[in-house]
Amino acid sequence: MDLLAAIAENQGFAYEMHNEGFDAAMGAVQAGQADAMIAGMTITDKRKETYDFSEGYFEDGQVMVVAAKSEIDTPDALKDTVVAVKTSTMGATYAEGIAGQCGFTLQYYEDSPTMYMAVINGANTACFEDRSVVEYAIQNEALELKTVGDVIDPSYYGFAVKKGMNPELVEMFNKGLESIRISGIYDEILNKYGY
Repeated sequence: MDLLAAIAENQGFAYEMHNEGFDAAMGAVQAGQADAMIAGMTITDKRKETYDFSEGYFEDGQVMVVAAKSEIDTPDALKDTVVAVKTSTMGATYAEGIAGQCGFTLQYYEDSPTMYMAVINGANTACFEDRSVVEYAIQNEALELKTVGDVIDPSYYGFAVKKGMNPELVEMFNKGLESIRISGIYDEILNKYGY
């Protein structure tokens, strides 16, 4: 949100923010109910079939998350358990890809807070989430969770618009991103969140 605010100020455009679940936000952009999405949308070739993206603004990847007192530390230890994932996310894609070989099943959630609570209260054994998102939530909301293992499949997030729509908005985002990187505002924002 801070990056978008700085870019909008730099480029002189106004915006209205709607906080929705990840899947709902993608649907809003596709239906023309929102002009763009900035919510940890990893740039992938598959998503490029549906969305046009800005330049990458932050690199992140997935990480496995378990309850703070859990001794589970690898996906292989999830055998015969139920793992939480957030619908339509890279965490879900990763978990779907290893569920068979690791022997766990999946339960889908629409938003991160509900998914986190399912792991904290033991309804699910673990979840897969963007590292920066979950580590920020753990730190700032005192969640009884921990991340385990290495970051999986690091990739860049992008500002996304419906394919073929709003090219001028993507161009303004890219120009603003470049400008705040040069000015040092980008680094100030990342430092604020410990990156």
